Amino acid sequence: MTKINENNLIIFDTTLRDGEQSPGASMTQEEKVRIAKQLEKLGVNVIEAGFAAASPGDFKAIEAVAKTIKNSTICSLARAVEADIEKAGTAISPAKNKRIHTFIATSKIHMENKLRMTESQVLERSVMAVKWALAYTDDVEFSAEDAVRSDINFLVEVFDAVIQAGAKTINVPDTVGYSIPHSWGERMATLIERVPNSNRVIWSTHCHNDLGMAVANSLSAVLNGARQVECTINGLGERAGNASLEEIVMAVKTRKDIFNLETSIKPEFIVPTSRLVSTITGYPVQPNKAIVGANAFAHESGIHQDGVLKHRETYEIMRAEDVGWGANKISLGKLSGRNAFKSRLSELGIEIESADILNAAFDRFKLLADKKSEIFDEDLHALISEEYVAGAIDLHKLVSLKTTTETGSTPVAKIKMTVDGKELEAEAEGGGPVDATFKAIESIVKSQSELLLFSVNNITSGTDSQGEVTVRLTKGGRIVNGQGSDTDIVVASAKAYINALNKLLSKLERAHPQV
Repeated sequence: MTKINENNLIIFDTTLRDGEQSPGASMTQEEKVRIAKQLEKLGVNVIEAGFAAASPGDFKAIEAVAKTIKNSTICSLARAVEADIEKAGTAISPAKNKRIHTFIATSKIHMENKLRMTESQVLERSVMAVKWALAYTDDVEFSAEDAVRSDINFLVEVFDAVIQAGAKTINVPDTVGYSIPHSWGERMATLIERVPNSNRVIWSTHCHNDLGMAVANSLSAVLNGARQVECTINGLGERAGNASLEEIVMAVKTRKDIFNLETSIKPEFIVPTSRLVSTITGYPVQPNKAIVGANAFAHESGIHQDGVLKHRETYEIMRAEDVGWGANKISLGKLSGRNAFKSRLSELGIEIESADILNAAFDRFKLLADKKSEIFDEDLHALISEEYVAGAIDLHKLVSLKTTTETGSTPVAKIKMTVDGKELEAEAEGGGPVDATFKAIESIVKSQSELLLFSVNNITSGTDSQGEVTVRLTKGGRIVNGQGSDTDIVVASAKAYINALNKLLSKLERAHPQV
């Protein structure tokens, strides 16, 4: 259990749980473990690994994370339902440090329309949930869902009761992203002042970004007594997302004159972690994103450039290298051996136990090294992600692709792919080489899916960079993301589309985490 320290800000990362609720961002067990390892290296205090009762897949993924991580506390979310809490307790049981995070709604609109429960019933269930959770761990966190729209007097009553029952962390969430910084900080301060024995627990905040103020609200809560912030890498999460971990951490670090708090986060791992999460979830980071965006430390204005050259601090309040920019180039090349390749993967927290997957990944690495002069960590993460996906779901595979495009003529794509091991070919025209490629694939597969998103992002710098393509497809209410990477963005697009089709048609991807 995390000890109360007024000078310490606990970082609770929910990328693997709330972040996964972004449309199509569902992760495999291997991907969750890989991100968890990186979060541990980053120095995250608490990793919310998932919602154990959501599905057998999520239960197994939480269990795998719990078996792997040693330094961070592993947490599972659970409704205030005994069966949910039992699953959560069992899933986290292998962890060295474990927590159950149980919640129930406390706002009138939720209690009346969703729970169909009275205040007294919610109060009773809250206490029971904490007691059920204590059977599995002494580190129990309680959340009042939709606290932002809950009656303050009822919140005081509920929090008092769950503290008496044994909860060690009290989370006050802005579930719907409704608040503004002043009122959110005021609510946190009022609760801490009015709840009996408030000094016996850690106060936490979990803010959504629907009005674009998740980070500001979280920091306001910290200024008013919160000592845990629940956040995600890149601000990933349901709807408009969550408070961004990197922004919270660097705000506290940069403005020590205001916060005077310490975190356990190692900032040099922020950018590599951001890139890993982006690669695995298929959610690219916008260029102007604070801290981790490609433009975060770029200066276009001549006045700014001149100032930075003369004295960096004229326009930069942080150093790019302090958060991990420029530290991700590696010395691997086409002459590198298998052991050097495996060692570098191990340094990145990627442990490959299967000899077949390692061999296939190494073969892909050699092909990539022939195409580009410098290999970056992001290239390896993309390569390994692609290899695991290809190994797990191989309903459709790309064999070859030829596209023809010329000014004044209609682009044509000719594709060869396997479907259930049978090789098929197709040719199609399109508005561009990517459009033609997708139409050729569809003429074979006939998925009748709808394309929701097509996004291209360079993995690293340079014209020989791999292009990373994200394709989001939907059919029958299911939404999936597909990723593909290659130095040829048309080939990367074909890989991404086929990857998405494999997830969509094989139905191996689990359901929405909250279903």
